[in-house]
Amino acid sequence: MAIRFFIPAVAASLALAPIIISAQANDLPNAGMENHKQETVMSDKFRQVTDEFYVSPQISVEDIKDAAAMGVTLIINNRPDGEMVGQPTSAQIEAAAKAAGLSYAHIPVDQTGITPNHTAAFEDVVNEAEDGKTLAFCRSGTRSILVRSYAAARFGKPVDQIISEAADAGYDISGHEPAMTLLHDASKAPRTDPPV
Repeated sequence: MAIRFFIPAVAASLALAPIIISAQANDLPNAGMENHKQETVMSDKFRQVTDEFYVSPQISVEDIKDAAAMGVTLIINNRPDGEMVGQPTSAQIEAAAKAAGLSYAHIPVDQTGITPNHTAAFEDVVNEAEDGKTLAFCRSGTRSILVRSYAAARFGKPVDQIISEAADAGYDISGHEPAMTLLHDASKAPRTDPPV
């Protein structure tokens, strides 16, 4: 299964044009999106990427309390509903997050890949969130780390630092270095700090 990443690049006239970068799902760590399997959800799986940002494989309603206890104020769900049997729905996770006083955003990334709309939505919710930590999740955490990584590159964060942070959290995204470099180099960001 191919996962496609749509990356804006600056053309000679400084207009943005899409570049499509494809990767086979089995090239991405833990990125297989198999349907119709029962899955088990663990609660101690949050992986720290930065002081403010964590990623996780699929979380459960019970994991929300653990996230709140560690200072998370925003949960981002990058997983479409119905990907696997037994997966909590977005509405269930949102209800639990709101009951715990946390903000919640559903930015689903399916097998068609990550687009500028995903990174823009990510940037918007992170920038609008109150102070605190962000926890993003999907089936394995890979889509979440990639959305964050593309957004960070777009806003000028050094690509080697992004790749290192992901590796420290257990995700090898080095194969995405060319795309992140394009985003980084094309960035005409109005601010100097990446969202997270």
